[in-house]
Amino acid sequence: MPASRRMLMAGFVGLVGAAAGPLAGCSSASPGAPGTGTSARLPAGGSGTGSVGHVPVGARRAAPAGPGQAEIVARYSRHRPHAWGLALPGMMTRVAGPGKVLALTFDACGVPGGSAYDENLIITLRQHAVPATLFLNSRWIAANRTVVAELVADPLFEIGNHGTRHRPLSTTGRSAYGIAGTRNAGEVYDEIAGNRAELTTLLGAPPRYFRAGTAYCDDVALRIVGDLGETAVGFATNGDAGATFTPAEVTRALLTARPGGIFIGHMNHPTHGTARGVAAALPRLLDAGHRFTHLPAQPTRPSRV
Repeated sequence: MPASRRMLMAGFVGLVGAAAGPLAGCSSASPGAPGTGTSARLPAGGSGTGSVGHVPVGARRAAPAGPGQAEIVARYSRHRPHAWGLALPGMMTRVAGPGKVLALTFDACGVPGGSAYDENLIITLRQHAVPATLFLNSRWIAANRTVVAELVADPLFEIGNHGTRHRPLSTTGRSAYGIAGTRNAGEVYDEIAGNRAELTTLLGAPPRYFRAGTAYCDDVALRIVGDLGETAVGFATNGDAGATFTPAEVTRALLTARPGGIFIGHMNHPTHGTARGVAAALPRLLDAGHRFTHLPAQPTRPSRV
């Protein structure tokens, strides 16, 4: 592989969305689903810009206090949601940048959605020096402590919050793909804040990004995500339909993705097609001048409900 290819680090994305299939890798059933900005990282061992997944020891800091559960409940208990979906206004589904840029994101969901580790996927990203944002659920973290420590230490990867119990983020109990959602503002707080606290300890700084279990969210819950200091991330390209795509389908999703979007895949199903599909697509994309990027250093915040 040419050295020039190994050093390309920016991205390109497409618009496949919910119509492409489920996010089963994140659920006990089966489905897949969908932000803006640019920041790049160097290969493992280097130093990146706009990085929170890897925080130098000297720069580690305590998480800001932020509102507690009681304050969130008081603030939002009387609000009723008006929207529900995978790409609400205020959710990040796209990235900015010149040329053909793509942001890769991969979810690790935990049981019952799967607590295995797709090591070959991570090896492929490292071989090509392609950055990615990894959304880790607390159940997956508990099952993969050693792996998590390695990923956190690698500046190629940004670490995002994928929730405490991997539930759709609802203030009324709406479900997605057969998974019951959070039922009120207090449960929304718990779903975000429980894993946020654990990730803050692991990272040395709070995570900046949140993706709900199944990626579904309502507009009131979306505002709570912002109040807790994180930005909700969706996707523009459904890369593996919840780890149900064949390798060829994953490759096709990457190769046909439209520039400027966020690609979603899964890193908790090593026997499925994601790693092989990504491995087949990346050399072709890099040779064609596509660039890969992290999520932006200054994420947008949802508008107040």
